Amino acid sequence: MASQSRNNKILLDLVQQPGNNLCADCAAPEPDWASYTLGVFVCLNCSGMHRNLFTVSKVKSIRLDYWEDSLVQFMKERGNSAARAIFEKCVPAFYYRPQHHDCIVLKEQWIRAKYERREFTGEKNEFLQNYTLDLFESTLWKKGRDNKQYLRRIFLLSQKDFTLRYFTKEDSKVAKAVISMKDLNAHFQPEKIGHAHGLQISYLEDERTRNLFVYHENGQLIPQITTHCLMEGYMEKTGPTQREPFKKRWFTLCSVTRKLLYFKSPLDATDLGAVFIGSHDHGYSVSESSGRCTRSGRWRCGITLETPSRQFVFMCEQEQERRQWMEAFRKVILQPMTPEDYANEATLRRGK
Repeated sequence: MASQSRNNKILLDLVQQPGNNLCADCAAPEPDWASYTLGVFVCLNCSGMHRNLFTVSKVKSIRLDYWEDSLVQFMKERGNSAARAIFEKCVPAFYYRPQHHDCIVLKEQWIRAKYERREFTGEKNEFLQNYTLDLFESTLWKKGRDNKQYLRRIFLLSQKDFTLRYFTKEDSKVAKAVISMKDLNAHFQPEKIGHAHGLQISYLEDERTRNLFVYHENGQLIPQITTHCLMEGYMEKTGPTQREPFKKRWFTLCSVTRKLLYFKSPLDATDLGAVFIGSHDHGYSVSESSGRCTRSGRWRCGITLETPSRQFVFMCEQEQERRQWMEAFRKVILQPMTPEDYANEATLRRGK
Protein backbone atom coordinates (compact mmCIF):
# COMPACT_ATOMS: atom_id res chain seq x y z
CA MET A 1 0.00 0.00 0.00
CA ALA A 2 1.34 3.42 -0.93
CA SER A 3 2.29 5.85 1.81
CA GLN A 4 0.99 9.31 0.95
CA SER A 5 3.55 11.21 3.03
CA ARG A 6 6.46 9.11 1.70
CA ASN A 7 5.41 9.47 -1.94
CA ASN A 8 4.74 13.19 -1.61
CA LYS A 9 8.22 13.62 -0.14
CA ILE A 10 9.72 11.72 -3.07
CA LEU A 11 7.88 13.99 -5.51
CA LEU A 12 9.00 17.11 -3.64
CA ASP A 13 12.59 15.87 -3.91
CA LEU A 14 12.16 15.13 -7.61
CA VAL A 15 10.82 18.61 -8.36
CA GLN A 16 13.99 20.14 -6.90
CA GLN A 17 16.19 18.39 -9.44
CA PRO A 18 17.57 20.35 -12.42
CA GLY A 19 15.08 20.24 -15.27
CA ASN A 20 12.16 19.51 -12.97
CA ASN A 21 12.51 22.72 -10.95
CA LEU A 22 10.91 24.77 -13.75
CA CYS A 23 7.52 24.21 -15.36
CA ALA A 24 7.90 21.91 -18.38
CA ASP A 25 5.73 24.18 -20.51
CA CYS A 26 6.35 27.81 -19.46
CA ALA A 27 9.49 27.66 -17.28
CA ALA A 28 7.73 29.10 -14.23
CA PRO A 29 9.78 28.37 -11.08
CA GLU A 30 8.76 25.89 -8.38
CA PRO A 31 6.07 23.85 -10.17
CA ASP A 32 3.84 22.00 -7.71
CA TRP A 33 1.66 20.00 -10.10
CA ALA A 34 2.48 17.08 -12.36
CA SER A 35 0.98 15.19 -15.29
CA TYR A 36 1.20 11.56 -14.24
CA THR A 37 0.41 10.35 -17.78
CA LEU A 38 3.10 12.46 -19.48
CA GLY A 39 5.61 12.46 -16.63
CA VAL A 40 6.17 16.24 -16.46
CA PHE A 41 6.13 18.76 -13.60
CA VAL A 42 4.06 21.87 -14.37
CA CYS A 43 2.88 25.06 -12.68
CA LEU A 44 -0.66 25.73 -11.50
CA ASN A 45 -1.60 27.73 -14.61
CA CYS A 46 -0.34 25.11 -17.06
CA SER A 47 -1.97 22.32 -15.04
CA GLY A 48 -5.32 23.94 -15.85
CA MET A 49 -4.55 23.70 -19.57
CA HIS A 50 -3.50 20.07 -19.16
CA ARG A 51 -6.94 19.35 -17.71
CA ASN A 52 -8.42 20.38 -21.06
CA LEU A 53 -6.37 17.57 -22.65
CA PHE A 54 -8.16 14.90 -20.61
CA THR A 55 -7.52 12.18 -23.23
CA VAL A 56 -3.77 12.89 -23.13
CA SER A 57 -2.86 14.36 -19.76
CA LYS A 58 -4.07 13.87 -16.20
CA VAL A 59 -2.69 16.04 -13.41
CA LYS A 60 -2.31 15.94 -9.64
CA SER A 61 -0.88 18.19 -6.97
CA ILE A 62 2.45 16.85 -5.76
CA ARG A 63 1.71 18.26 -2.30
CA LEU A 64 -1.96 17.57 -1.66
CA ASP A 65 -3.12 14.64 -3.79
CA TYR A 66 -2.71 10.92 -3.18
CA TRP A 67 -0.06 9.27 -5.36
CA GLU A 68 0.20 5.55 -6.01
CA ASP A 69 3.63 3.90 -6.02
CA SER A 70 3.43 3.12 -9.75
CA LEU A 71 2.76 6.77 -10.64
CA VAL A 72 5.66 7.98 -8.50
CA GLN A 73 7.92 5.44 -10.17
CA PHE A 74 6.85 6.73 -13.60
CA MET A 75 7.66 10.32 -12.55
CA LYS A 76 11.13 9.10 -11.46
CA GLU A 77 11.72 7.44 -14.80
CA ARG A 78 10.39 10.31 -16.93
CA GLY A 79 10.73 13.86 -15.58
CA ASN A 80 10.91 17.08 -17.59
CA SER A 81 14.24 16.50 -19.33
CA ALA A 82 13.32 13.04 -20.62
CA ALA A 83 9.87 14.27 -21.68
CA ARG A 84 11.42 17.22 -23.51
CA ALA A 85 13.61 14.82 -25.50
CA ILE A 86 10.41 13.14 -26.71
CA PHE A 87 7.87 15.94 -27.12
CA GLU A 88 10.26 18.74 -28.17
CA LYS A 89 12.62 16.65 -30.28
CA CYS A 90 12.00 18.54 -33.54
CA VAL A 91 10.94 22.05 -32.47
CA PRO A 92 11.94 24.48 -35.28
CA ALA A 93 14.66 26.93 -34.30
CA PHE A 94 12.38 29.91 -35.00
CA TYR A 95 9.43 28.59 -32.95
CA TYR A 96 8.65 30.82 -29.98
CA ARG A 97 8.57 28.88 -26.71
CA PRO A 98 6.17 30.70 -24.37
CA GLN A 99 7.29 31.89 -20.95
CA HIS A 100 5.19 32.10 -17.79
CA HIS A 101 4.40 35.80 -18.32
CA ASP A 102 2.96 35.20 -21.83
CA CYS A 103 -0.75 35.19 -22.60
CA ILE A 104 -2.91 32.08 -22.30
CA VAL A 105 -3.39 31.47 -26.03
CA LEU A 106 0.36 31.17 -26.63
CA LYS A 107 0.83 28.70 -23.78
CA GLU A 108 -2.29 26.73 -24.66
CA GLN A 109 -1.28 26.28 -28.30
CA TRP A 110 2.25 25.31 -27.26
CA ILE A 111 0.88 22.64 -24.89
CA ARG A 112 -1.61 21.34 -27.47
CA ALA A 113 1.07 21.27 -30.18
CA LYS A 114 3.43 19.28 -27.96
CA TYR A 115 1.17 16.72 -26.34
CA GLU A 116 -2.14 16.60 -28.23
CA ARG A 117 -1.01 17.06 -31.83
CA ARG A 118 2.55 15.76 -31.14
CA GLU A 119 3.92 18.17 -33.72
CA PHE A 120 7.54 18.02 -32.56
CA THR A 121 8.11 14.31 -31.94
CA GLY A 122 9.16 13.63 -35.53
CA GLU A 123 6.37 11.09 -35.97
CA LYS A 124 4.17 13.24 -38.21
CA ASN A 125 6.12 14.72 -41.10
CA GLU A 126 3.22 16.88 -42.31
CA PHE A 127 3.64 19.20 -39.31
CA LEU A 128 7.38 19.59 -39.87
CA GLN A 129 6.79 20.19 -43.57
CA ASN A 130 4.41 23.03 -42.73
CA TYR A 131 7.12 24.68 -40.64
CA THR A 132 9.70 24.44 -43.41
CA LEU A 133 7.53 25.65 -46.29
CA ASP A 134 8.78 28.70 -48.17
CA LEU A 135 5.21 30.04 -48.06
CA PHE A 136 2.77 29.76 -45.18
CA GLU A 137 -0.82 30.86 -45.82
CA SER A 138 -3.48 31.57 -43.21
CA THR A 139 -6.89 33.23 -43.09
CA LEU A 140 -7.26 35.89 -40.41
CA TRP A 141 -10.08 38.26 -39.51
CA LYS A 142 -8.77 41.83 -39.83
CA LYS A 143 -10.26 45.02 -38.42
CA GLY A 144 -11.07 47.67 -41.01
CA ARG A 145 -8.87 50.75 -40.93
CA ASP A 146 -11.72 53.22 -40.48
CA ASN A 147 -14.40 51.06 -38.86
CA LYS A 148 -14.85 48.33 -36.27
CA GLN A 149 -15.87 45.58 -38.69
CA TYR A 150 -13.62 42.52 -38.99
CA LEU A 151 -13.27 40.99 -42.47
CA ARG A 152 -11.63 37.79 -43.70
CA ARG A 153 -8.21 38.39 -45.19
CA ILE A 154 -5.57 36.06 -46.65
CA PHE A 155 -2.11 36.40 -45.08
CA LEU A 156 0.97 34.95 -46.75
CA LEU A 157 4.26 34.56 -44.88
CA SER A 158 7.30 34.11 -47.14
CA GLN A 159 10.59 32.78 -45.83
CA LYS A 160 12.21 33.33 -49.22
CA ASP A 161 11.93 37.12 -49.25
CA PHE A 162 11.21 37.48 -45.50
CA THR A 163 7.89 39.28 -45.92
CA LEU A 164 4.30 39.11 -44.73
CA ARG A 165 1.65 39.97 -47.32
CA TYR A 166 -2.10 40.20 -47.01
CA PHE A 167 -4.81 40.12 -49.67
CA THR A 168 -8.39 41.38 -49.55
CA LYS A 169 -9.71 38.54 -51.74
CA GLU A 170 -8.73 34.90 -52.19
CA ASP A 171 -8.12 35.35 -55.93
CA SER A 172 -6.26 38.67 -55.58
CA LYS A 173 -3.00 38.83 -57.50
CA VAL A 174 -1.75 42.03 -55.89
CA ALA A 175 -1.22 42.25 -52.13
CA LYS A 176 -2.87 45.03 -50.18
CA ALA A 177 0.36 45.39 -48.21
CA VAL A 178 3.84 43.86 -48.30
CA ILE A 179 5.51 44.03 -44.89
CA SER A 180 9.21 43.36 -44.33
CA MET A 181 9.65 41.06 -41.33
CA LYS A 182 12.58 43.13 -40.10
CA ASP A 183 10.17 46.05 -39.60
CA LEU A 184 7.43 43.93 -38.01
CA ASN A 185 6.47 43.32 -34.40
CA ALA A 186 3.58 41.04 -33.44
CA HIS A 187 2.09 40.23 -30.07
CA PHE A 188 -1.13 38.78 -28.76
CA GLN A 189 -3.73 41.30 -27.54
CA PRO A 190 -6.84 39.31 -26.54
CA GLU A 191 -8.18 41.97 -24.16
CA LYS A 192 -7.66 44.90 -26.51
CA ILE A 193 -9.17 43.14 -29.54
CA GLY A 194 -11.88 41.36 -27.58
CA HIS A 195 -11.04 37.88 -28.87
CA ALA A 196 -9.10 35.08 -27.18
CA HIS A 197 -6.85 34.77 -30.24
CA GLY A 198 -6.41 38.48 -30.98
CA LEU A 199 -3.10 39.58 -32.49
CA GLN A 200 -1.67 43.05 -33.05
CA ILE A 201 0.79 43.37 -35.94
CA SER A 202 2.81 46.60 -36.03
CA TYR A 203 5.18 47.69 -38.78
CA LEU A 204 6.74 50.78 -40.35
CA GLU A 205 4.98 52.43 -43.27
CA ASP A 206 6.46 55.68 -44.60
CA GLU A 207 8.34 56.10 -41.29
CA ARG A 208 5.09 55.87 -39.32
CA THR A 209 3.88 52.94 -37.25
CA ARG A 210 0.93 51.08 -38.78
CA ASN A 211 -1.16 48.65 -36.73
CA LEU A 212 -3.15 45.67 -38.00
CA PHE A 213 -5.61 44.12 -35.55
CA VAL A 214 -6.48 40.54 -36.44
CA TYR A 215 -7.65 37.32 -34.86
CA HIS A 216 -7.54 33.64 -35.78
CA GLU A 217 -10.64 31.56 -35.21
CA ASN A 218 -8.98 28.69 -33.36
CA GLY A 219 -5.62 30.12 -32.41
CA GLN A 220 -3.49 27.66 -34.39
CA LEU A 221 -0.94 30.23 -35.44
CA ILE A 222 2.75 29.63 -35.97
CA PRO A 223 4.13 31.67 -33.04
CA GLN A 224 6.92 33.53 -34.81
CA ILE A 225 6.27 36.22 -32.24
CA THR A 226 8.63 38.99 -31.25
CA THR A 227 8.85 40.84 -27.98
CA HIS A 228 5.74 42.07 -26.24
CA CYS A 229 5.17 45.76 -25.58
CA LEU A 230 6.77 46.72 -22.31
CA MET A 231 3.84 48.95 -21.28
CA GLU A 232 0.54 50.18 -22.70
CA GLY A 233 -2.14 52.50 -21.41
CA TYR A 234 -3.66 55.96 -21.35
CA MET A 235 -1.77 59.09 -20.28
CA GLU A 236 -2.35 62.78 -20.84
CA LYS A 237 0.17 64.62 -23.02
CA THR A 238 0.93 68.28 -23.63
CA GLY A 239 2.74 69.97 -26.51
CA PRO A 240 6.37 71.11 -26.95
CA THR A 241 5.91 74.48 -25.20
CA GLN A 242 3.98 72.84 -22.32
CA ARG A 243 1.40 75.63 -22.67
CA GLU A 244 -0.86 73.54 -24.87
CA PRO A 245 -3.83 71.75 -23.29
CA PHE A 246 -3.22 68.20 -22.11
CA LYS A 247 -4.89 65.59 -24.29
CA LYS A 248 -5.67 61.98 -23.42
CA ARG A 249 -3.72 59.56 -25.62
CA TRP A 250 -3.09 55.82 -25.76
CA PHE A 251 0.64 55.07 -25.36
CA THR A 252 2.63 51.97 -26.28
CA LEU A 253 6.24 51.49 -25.15
CA CYS A 254 8.39 48.88 -26.93
CA SER A 255 11.79 47.98 -25.47
CA VAL A 256 13.02 46.50 -28.77
CA THR A 257 12.54 49.64 -30.89
CA ARG A 258 12.98 52.00 -27.90
CA LYS A 259 9.95 53.93 -29.11
CA LEU A 260 7.04 55.42 -27.19
CA LEU A 261 4.16 55.56 -29.67
CA TYR A 262 0.94 57.45 -29.02
CA PHE A 263 -2.50 57.05 -30.56
CA LYS A 264 -5.89 58.64 -30.12
CA SER A 265 -7.39 55.26 -29.15
CA PRO A 266 -6.05 51.71 -28.57
CA LEU A 267 -7.30 50.37 -31.93
CA ASP A 268 -6.03 53.18 -34.18
CA ALA A 269 -4.36 51.97 -37.35
CA THR A 270 -1.66 54.69 -37.42
CA ASP A 271 0.23 56.45 -34.64
CA LEU A 272 -0.03 60.20 -34.06
CA GLY A 273 3.64 60.39 -33.20
CA ALA A 274 6.63 58.67 -31.63
CA VAL A 275 9.27 59.48 -29.03
CA PHE A 276 12.63 57.74 -29.20
CA ILE A 277 14.04 56.80 -25.79
CA GLY A 278 17.80 56.44 -25.68
CA SER A 279 20.10 55.54 -22.83
CA HIS A 280 21.07 57.49 -19.72
CA ASP A 281 24.58 58.01 -21.10
CA HIS A 282 23.11 59.90 -24.08
CA GLY A 283 21.03 62.43 -22.15
CA TYR A 284 17.78 60.53 -21.51
CA SER A 285 16.18 60.42 -18.08
CA VAL A 286 12.80 60.17 -16.39
CA SER A 287 11.50 61.65 -13.14
CA GLU A 288 8.30 62.44 -11.32
CA SER A 289 6.68 65.75 -12.18
CA SER A 290 5.44 67.74 -9.18
CA GLY A 291 4.17 70.92 -10.82
CA ARG A 292 0.91 71.35 -12.69
CA CYS A 293 0.35 73.27 -15.90
CA THR A 294 -2.61 75.63 -15.88
CA ARG A 295 -3.89 73.96 -19.06
CA SER A 296 -3.60 70.42 -17.71
CA GLY A 297 -6.48 67.96 -17.50
CA ARG A 298 -7.95 66.13 -14.56
CA TRP A 299 -5.06 63.75 -13.89
CA ARG A 300 -2.47 64.65 -11.26
CA CYS A 301 0.37 62.10 -11.36
CA GLY A 302 3.04 63.65 -13.55
CA ILE A 303 6.08 62.20 -15.37
CA THR A 304 8.87 64.20 -16.99
CA LEU A 305 10.86 62.51 -19.75
CA GLU A 306 14.07 64.32 -20.66
CA THR A 307 15.59 63.84 -24.12
CA PRO A 308 18.50 65.73 -25.73
CA SER A 309 16.08 67.74 -27.88
CA ARG A 310 12.99 68.17 -25.71
CA GLN A 311 11.30 67.69 -22.37
CA PHE A 312 8.07 65.66 -22.42
CA VAL A 313 5.44 65.88 -19.68
CA PHE A 314 2.82 63.19 -19.19
CA MET A 315 0.04 62.78 -16.63
CA CYS A 316 -1.28 59.50 -15.24
CA GLU A 317 -4.64 59.02 -13.59
CA GLN A 318 -3.37 57.01 -10.62
CA GLU A 319 -0.15 56.80 -8.63
CA GLN A 320 0.20 53.08 -9.37
CA GLU A 321 0.11 53.79 -13.11
CA ARG A 322 2.80 56.43 -12.71
CA ARG A 323 5.05 53.95 -10.88
CA GLN A 324 4.52 51.35 -13.61
CA TRP A 325 5.32 53.81 -16.41
CA MET A 326 8.38 55.11 -14.53
CA GLU A 327 9.69 51.56 -14.10
CA ALA A 328 9.10 50.80 -17.79
CA PHE A 329 10.88 53.99 -18.92
CA ARG A 330 13.86 53.23 -16.67
CA LYS A 331 14.18 49.71 -18.07
CA VAL A 332 14.60 51.15 -21.56
CA ILE A 333 16.91 53.97 -20.46
CA LEU A 334 19.21 51.53 -18.64
CA GLN A 335 19.64 49.40 -21.78
CA PRO A 336 22.81 50.20 -23.79
CA MET A 337 22.10 51.48 -27.29
CA THR A 338 23.00 49.36 -30.31
CA PRO A 339 24.16 50.65 -33.74
CA GLU A 340 20.62 50.03 -34.99
CA ASP A 341 19.27 52.17 -32.12
CA TYR A 342 21.50 55.08 -33.19
CA ALA A 343 20.15 54.76 -36.75
CA ASN A 344 16.54 54.71 -35.51
CA GLU A 345 17.17 57.77 -33.35
CA ALA A 346 18.61 59.69 -36.30
CA THR A 347 15.73 58.63 -38.59
CA LEU A 348 13.13 59.77 -36.07
CA ARG A 349 14.84 63.14 -35.62
CA ARG A 350 15.00 63.72 -39.37
CA GLY A 351 11.28 63.04 -39.63
CA LYS A 352 10.42 65.84 -37.21
